[in-house]
Amino acid sequence: MSTANITREMFFNTLNSGKVITGGSQLHKFEYQLSYNAMKITAKLNNSYHESDEIRKIFSKLIGKKVDNSFELFPPFYTDCGLNISIGKNVFINSGCHFQDQGGISIDDGALIGHNVVLATLNHDLNPEKRADTYPAPIKIGKNVWIGSNSTVLPGVTIGYGAVIGAGSVVTKDIPPMTVAVGNPARVIKTINESE
Repeated sequence: MSTANITREMFFNTLNSGKVITGGSQLHKFEYQLSYNAMKITAKLNNSYHESDEIRKIFSKLIGKKVDNSFELFPPFYTDCGLNISIGKNVFINSGCHFQDQGGISIDDGALIGHNVVLATLNHDLNPEKRADTYPAPIKIGKNVWIGSNSTVLPGVTIGYGAVIGAGSVVTKDIPPMTVAVGNPARVIKTINESE
């Protein structure tokens, strides 16, 4: 099968089902094509000044769907793909973020993503002979979540409604709603009282 026979729908159906992408396979090569397209779009986004409306237009092209007029992004922004990102309303992404979204990233309404946050949805095989093989798993960011600067969220993690991730944290497992989690690996240190 050549990459000419692979459609975006086929590619994302494979990724969203959690199936391995074998290094050097036609799917892997197709993944690279999508990455180069994302680099072209992010180069436009990152290398000159744009008003908010223009940023939303460029970002919508990057993810392949229109974002809400309430969405705000401060460039630069980087992604390996772009087309497996979903963004809710009133979402803010600060500068320097890196989204490895092949495995799927969904960000619900009102979420705040701090400077230099990394959302990584792919793991590599531990076997050195298969190291180029990747395993996708989605990241889900709940409504009104706040992720502090320089944090990293790993594949398969869900961060529940209203949770806060402290700056510099590495989130390796699900975080319950209305909690504060910090550290490497991130652990819950507090429950948030909505009346506070």
